[in-house]
Amino acid sequence: MRTEAIDPPGITWQRVSPKYVTVRMVQWALANVATVLVLALPLVLVLAGVWAWPPLWLAVAVPAVALVSALWRLALIPRQVRAIGYAERDDDLLIRTGIFFQRTMAVPYGRMQYVDIGVGPVERGLGLCTLKLHTASPGTNAQIPGLPAAEGARLREQLAARGEARLAGL
Repeated sequence: MRTEAIDPPGITWQRVSPKYVTVRMVQWALANVATVLVLALPLVLVLAGVWAWPPLWLAVAVPAVALVSALWRLALIPRQVRAIGYAERDDDLLIRTGIFFQRTMAVPYGRMQYVDIGVGPVERGLGLCTLKLHTASPGTNAQIPGLPAAEGARLREQLAARGEARLAGL
């Protein structure tokens, strides 16, 4: 899906690896399974007769709503990953994210202070990495997750070289 309001014309977006869906699902499982289990604890205590409050309907409703919400977020993960993209232009790097709340960020090469790569245990196992761009502005939270490790290393070197060339020209 293309949104004319935020996508510059003529851009060919590079997409992240589809393996990144697995990374996001592991993150989802770690966060949501624990949350639903904690929220289901009052239900277990009510059914065991140990606790009289909350009422049964409330003890069922809270974890049920949390579970439905978690499953909705799980269903969105593949689409969210497909929405992540980047494009190298002459003067800047464009990064695009989001389905409902879309964002296209342009990071000028001359503003980059350093570029680093982060790898978590699941990413490492899948041969992926996250490229992080640091500028003088703390509001620039530019990162490209789900890159194949070789592409991340290439991009890091390419962006660092372009950044130094732009700074030297100032």
